[in-house]
Amino acid sequence: MVSGEKSERPRASARSSAARTRGRPRSFDRATALEAALLAFWEHGYEATSVSDLTRVMDIGAPSLYAAFGDKRSLFEEVVQEYGARYGSFGDRALAEEPTARAGIERMLREAAVEYTAPGRPHGCLVIHAAANCSTAEVEESLRERRNANIAAIERRIGADVADGVLPPDTDAAALARYTGAMIQGMSQQARDGASRAELEALAEIALAVWPRG
Repeated sequence: MVSGEKSERPRASARSSAARTRGRPRSFDRATALEAALLAFWEHGYEATSVSDLTRVMDIGAPSLYAAFGDKRSLFEEVVQEYGARYGSFGDRALAEEPTARAGIERMLREAAVEYTAPGRPHGCLVIHAAANCSTAEVEESLRERRNANIAAIERRIGADVADGVLPPDTDAAALARYTGAMIQGMSQQARDGASRAELEALAEIALAVWPRG
């Protein structure tokens, strides 16, 4: 009887320990999980990336995902912010740091050729690609606003050069900005279709050839 009681206690203790382990929330590195989600959305787009896809690549359970990031849409919004800070800020920097709009656009297009074809990560631009086949109106609108905001920033930079006499007074700043936006968006898709850095740099050269001179 005594030996039987002793043998039962460890088993009961083990069961209790296992129950506590199963009930304890899984710990994970939030930044690592966010990066995994970013790459998934970048590769597949918003609509085609399911919650089960996200939990798999982030290596967390659905309850942990919801607790740490909210729902899929909230996670995507954070992903877009992270993408902008880490991968998509080259255009803003180019416009801010170069002395003229043309120099800023030239740098932007050249850096897009590099960024959109960088090895070891999805090609193209997340903000452009994630909207493909998106049926969630709020997400589609948010991405559209971001793209249009980028074009508006380019237009303001061009307009400033027109006002300063750097560009001819008859320069159509709005059309030139939209042309630049179309080039950026086209380069993103070309990169996803397999275009190389050199091929995208050649496109940038052609785009710059139509730029007006002061």
